[in-house]
Amino acid sequence: MNRWEGIDEFVAVAETSSFSRAAERLGVSSSHVSRQISRLEDRLQARLFYRTTRRVSLTEAGHTFLAHCQRLAEERDEAFLAVSDLQGTPKGLLRMTSAVTYGERFIVPLVNAFMARHPGLRVDIHLTNQTVDLVQEGFDLAIRLGRLTDSTLVATRLAPRSMYLCAAPEYLERYGTPHSLSELERHPCLIGTTDAWVFQDEQGHEHVFRARGPWRCNSGAAVLDAALRGFGLCQLPDYYVREHLRSGRLISLLEANQPPNTAVWALYPQKRHLSPKVRLLVEHLKRELPLLPEYRA
Repeated sequence: MNRWEGIDEFVAVAETSSFSRAAERLGVSSSHVSRQISRLEDRLQARLFYRTTRRVSLTEAGHTFLAHCQRLAEERDEAFLAVSDLQGTPKGLLRMTSAVTYGERFIVPLVNAFMARHPGLRVDIHLTNQTVDLVQEGFDLAIRLGRLTDSTLVATRLAPRSMYLCAAPEYLERYGTPHSLSELERHPCLIGTTDAWVFQDEQGHEHVFRARGPWRCNSGAAVLDAALRGFGLCQLPDYYVREHLRSGRLISLLEANQPPNTAVWALYPQKRHLSPKVRLLVEHLKRELPLLPEYRA
C-alpha cells in the first residue's frame, strides 16, 4: 500500500473546498479524487469531509490531518527542488509582479534578457501599483519600491532609490523657492499616488508633510509632466527626475531634508529552499539594475 496515496487529493479538496476544482488542479477526474478520498478515509478510519450537494467542508479530524499533510507535501516538494537545483537551470513558470512604470522601464527588459538565456523558463508578469498577496494569489516574486511593511516575506535589496523634491525654474521664478519645511505650506503641490511626502527634519527625524494642491494624478509620468510645465512642487523617485535635474529643467529643493534612501526590493514567500528560477533571477536583477545608466549617473 502506498502511504502517500490520497494525500495530494485530500489537500487539493481541502484547499479548494470542491472535488471538481481539486480535480482540475491535479489534472484528473472528479471520480478519481472521490475514490482516493474514500480510500484514505477507510485507511484512517475517520471521516475527513462533510459533503452536501452544495458544499464540502472539513471535519475536526480533517482539520487536524490537513495541517500535517500540508507540511509533509511542502517538505516533499522541497526535497525534489533541492535535487533539481543541483542542475541550477531555471525552468517552468515563474509568476511575478511589479509596479507599472518601474516594471515597464527597468524590470521587464532585464527579465526578457534573463529569459533569452534560459529558454526553459516561462514568465507571467503582472504589472500593477496595487500590493498583491503573493501567497494568496500564487506569485513567486514581487518587485517593490520604497519601505517594506510585510515581515512575512523574504526581502533582497536590489538597488537604491532616492526621493527628490523639485520644481521647474519657471515655477520658482514666479512663486519663490522654499528654504525650509515650514515654507512648503505656501506652495501648490502636484500629488501622485500619495499626499504623504516624507522628509528628514533638522534633527534627523522623519517628518511627514501632507501635500495640498489643485492637481492630482496616480501616475508618476503625469506628475513629472505637470512639474516640467511649472504647475507646482513635486516629490518623485530618482529615475523620474534625474535626467531633468542634470539638464536644469528641474531644480532639486531642500536637499538637506531629503529622506533617507529607500530601495528597490525583491520579495518572495518564505521557503527553506528557493527554486533556481527565483534565486537566479533575483541575482540577475541585483547585478544588472545598478549597471543601468539611470543608476550609474
